[in-house]
Amino acid sequence: MASEEGDDGPLVGRTDTLAGVQSDLRNVGPGGTAAVFVTGESGVGKSRLLRETARAMSAAGVAVLSGTCLDIGDASPLHPVLQALRQANSPAQQPTSADDPGALLDRVSRDLRELAGDRHLLLVLDDLQWADRSTRQLLLYLLAGLGGVRLSVLAAVRAEALHGAHPLRRVLAELRRLRSVKVVDLSPLDREQTLELVNAIAGGGIEPEDSDRVFKRSGGNPFVVEELARDLRDGRIELSDTLREIFLSRVDELPPKAHSVVHAVAAGVEPVEHVVLARVTKLGEDELIEAIHAAVAHRFVASSPEGYRLRHRLVAEVLEAEVLPAQAASLHRRYAEAMEAGGVVDHARLAHHWQKAGEPARALPSVVAAARSAEKLYGFTEAHRYWSLALDLTTDDVPERTELLAHAAESAHLCGEHQRALTRLAELAARPDAPGRCELHLRRARYLAAAGRSATAEVEYELALQAPDCTPRQRASAAAYLAELLVHLGRYGDAYDRASEALDQAAENGTTADLVRASAALGYSSAFREDPDAGLAVIRQAVEIAERSGHPDDLGVAYLHLAELLTGPLNKVEEGVLVARRGAERLASLGVGRSYQTRLLAIAGNGLFRVGQWAEADQVLEAAMRHRPSGADAVELLLARCRLWVGFGDVDAAVRDLDAVATLLAGGGARHVLPMLTLRSGLAMWQRQHAQARAAVQRGLTETRSDDLMLLGILAWHGLRAEAEALSDGEQVDPGALRRLKTVVERMVDGVGNAATPVRGVIDGYIDLCNAEISRIEQRHDPEPWVRAAAAWDRRSQPYPAAYSRLRRAEAVLTRRTTRRATAVVALREAYTMAIAMGARPFTAEIVATAQRFRVALADDADTVPLNPPSAVPDDELSILTQREREVLAAMAEGLTNREIGEKLFISERTVGVHVGHIFDKLQVRTRVQASRVFLTAA
Repeated sequence: MASEEGDDGPLVGRTDTLAGVQSDLRNVGPGGTAAVFVTGESGVGKSRLLRETARAMSAAGVAVLSGTCLDIGDASPLHPVLQALRQANSPAQQPTSADDPGALLDRVSRDLRELAGDRHLLLVLDDLQWADRSTRQLLLYLLAGLGGVRLSVLAAVRAEALHGAHPLRRVLAELRRLRSVKVVDLSPLDREQTLELVNAIAGGGIEPEDSDRVFKRSGGNPFVVEELARDLRDGRIELSDTLREIFLSRVDELPPKAHSVVHAVAAGVEPVEHVVLARVTKLGEDELIEAIHAAVAHRFVASSPEGYRLRHRLVAEVLEAEVLPAQAASLHRRYAEAMEAGGVVDHARLAHHWQKAGEPARALPSVVAAARSAEKLYGFTEAHRYWSLALDLTTDDVPERTELLAHAAESAHLCGEHQRALTRLAELAARPDAPGRCELHLRRARYLAAAGRSATAEVEYELALQAPDCTPRQRASAAAYLAELLVHLGRYGDAYDRASEALDQAAENGTTADLVRASAALGYSSAFREDPDAGLAVIRQAVEIAERSGHPDDLGVAYLHLAELLTGPLNKVEEGVLVARRGAERLASLGVGRSYQTRLLAIAGNGLFRVGQWAEADQVLEAAMRHRPSGADAVELLLARCRLWVGFGDVDAAVRDLDAVATLLAGGGARHVLPMLTLRSGLAMWQRQHAQARAAVQRGLTETRSDDLMLLGILAWHGLRAEAEALSDGEQVDPGALRRLKTVVERMVDGVGNAATPVRGVIDGYIDLCNAEISRIEQRHDPEPWVRAAAAWDRRSQPYPAAYSRLRRAEAVLTRRTTRRATAVVALREAYTMAIAMGARPFTAEIVATAQRFRVALADDADTVPLNPPSAVPDDELSILTQREREVLAAMAEGLTNREIGEKLFISERTVGVHVGHIFDKLQVRTRVQASRVFLTAA
């Protein structure tokens, strides 16, 4: 089952083995001989290892002879050795019956000595399990040093052949006594090695789940991996005839009872317990053990204390096509009955077997039990699968279907299938025994909000509160959920009022979930509007309540609000990123990776974008995208990724993501719609499409009722920037658009005094940018507004707006042709350095164009050309640290305390402590002194 020599894939995962085999072959014993016997299942790469070793040793000056044993009963004596001698043009003579064994061995030894001459000789023998008796005797003779040949032997043996009384087992047992003889068992590839081989064969770009499927089907067998990878590359779905015939021929070699065992294990859910297998096969204990021994020896089945597994799941696929439907149903029925007879029941397995046996009525109770078990373990994806299966097993007239629909809708929502949840809910609402109006409105509102349809969700929450059958507990839940939604819509005044009301109701009639949501919404709106410290304390208390609850929904809500508040309005970006990442890890362990973990990673990505760590943000968002989120979760992630695409200048990718967001956002909130339109505007600006940029901003100004002055500030800045860019390109400024934008700026100036101090600082930064853009539109060429804007964003450690302000400051000074050219050159160079570090390609190109226009060199004595961004030194011991962790470590090496480090880097003492903990973990040190020593050594 090995590939032909001319069709070899890359040698993956065998480098160390190859080096070890060559070393063992050179390490001859006292008799001048050495041997390595490579064992392993068919297709694991034994022949390939022999070929690669032979090539390497031949290149090193070793004389190499190669022969292959034949699987025929009447093979001539010493066939593989004589074949090797003939291929080397040695005058080897065919043995005759007259030759006695001693003379034969002596004559072949003499031929080998003459052929080798002064060189070391390597004899390579493939498929040694088929060696004739004379060849086995010759190996014992030569490796004992009796042939007088300076010889190494490299042979491959199929492990599945060495069972029972196979004669080669005794020979290997004899040879193992020699210190110069080694036996190497070649293992299958692991998951990472399989992924590497699949990508090498299929040309890269293979989805991780596809590679993982190849690993599960192949068991890491390189030959099977290569075949499946070629099918993947060529778009073939069906199993190739090559693999099917190979596995069928190997199954046919099994003894009859072992054949039955393999069929039974293939039909089971692994691992299959011994007692269950005994009931299914109906073999006596001795017969069963003998059959299992044979299946294990032929490398079809692997045994462990938990039970039996197939080495390759591909075997199950092959055998499934060979079994009649009635046979398969009978086998699954025996499994189900065997499990029920055993007492303790695994409902997931039992449901599978009754369903496969064609008895849905007997499968349904186990499916429901499996769904409930999955929910208790927060396995919402599995629970959704089981509830959906339960629906498939019932008809509309079954009374239990109403309850099943309710569970199916909720599990779909919890695992991120929000549109599926709405569909199930519609079916539930149409039933005569459907839940009350309040319950249906409340559920529909939750699912709509999660699907990104915030405006419609708000209406449904109001309908729930107005429903005549609304109970005090439902009223508390509706108020809490509505308060959270209003935060998302950016209506913080309304959110504060609703959250206060919800908190009072939750204290009397609500649940822990209501208390967490109301607290989180109250804390966020309070921190944004008036008191950041008090609001932050309320949200941290919500996190503590959620931690005690342990429910994923509670934890997700609390962590989301805390992380978003820190990275956004309060501008404690680094602490917010750490909170988002910690929360994402916590929630991933609770089975909500597709929803809450994805959204938290999007927040982390946005935070990293703001502080200029774009490469790290890209890695975080790429990891989040693997969860394939849906609804509002997908919108958050796509918007975060689109910011990077716009910054990096990848227009096509940015357009794709924005189009996807527009499709998903059917009535989304301000915190989705305004960023989407801002990105539309920014992207259009880079493409010099000023009308489109203007239209996106104006739509945002007219469609939102948000009182989030930060979001409005970003949008207004982009709108004014678009007008300035249009003017710069010789187009007319739109007076109406400019008037509306100035009105928004006035609204920001009037409202900023009502915001909390940290929020006020961020809004002030956008006001500075807007006023500076207005001076640019009015062609005043005044650098002072840009100086203020740069200083404002430097204080907030946000490099992109700071660098942009430096560019415009330099442009204003150079346009005026004043004596302050030197300050403009410094500002332009600083902007260039910051843009390069972020990887902002369009922005870098704009800086270069400005420098060329005003004849400014961006580096001393150097032409104005783009510089390559700095890359980490491969062997740098500190390369595992983020940029901020390096800065903290450098300050630590200076002997600064956490408080002093925080003051120096403009971050909180708490954030410094978190960074220090991460540094200790990554560098594997326990004290500040040890960490400082690592830093100074690397420096």
